[in-house]
Amino acid sequence: MSEPLVGVIVAHTEVAAALLAAVRAIAGDDAGLVAVSNRGCDRLALSRELEAAIGGRPAVVFTDMAGGSCAHTAIALARGRLDVEVVTGVNLAMLLDFAFHRELPLAEAARRAVEVGRAAVGLAAR
Repeated sequence: MSEPLVGVIVAHTEVAAALLAAVRAIAGDDAGLVAVSNRGCDRLALSRELEAAIGGRPAVVFTDMAGGSCAHTAIALARGRLDVEVVTGVNLAMLLDFAFHRELPLAEAARRAVEVGRAAVGLAAR
């Protein structure tokens, strides 16, 4: 059996750390997730931080929003690599689902994260 996937949450300021803290509180551990902040980073520094967090392992990179500096950096890093997928618009539901399905193939784990994340967004009934 291959090593479970790593998930890297990369976001503005303290968003990634807060999401990781919530996963830890619910799942009981970090569930294979690592938080990376863009605080104080230019694009090159953020790319280095992201590469270190991935650590040469197959990874799903979760960014806070499409079109932001975190997403642009993650997409540039993933370009041409078969071992990294990028999912934008991270939310807690997708991270928790990923945490419990890290054994899936990379592309399937990324697709599933998007589906679960989309399903978790809606207008609450009152």
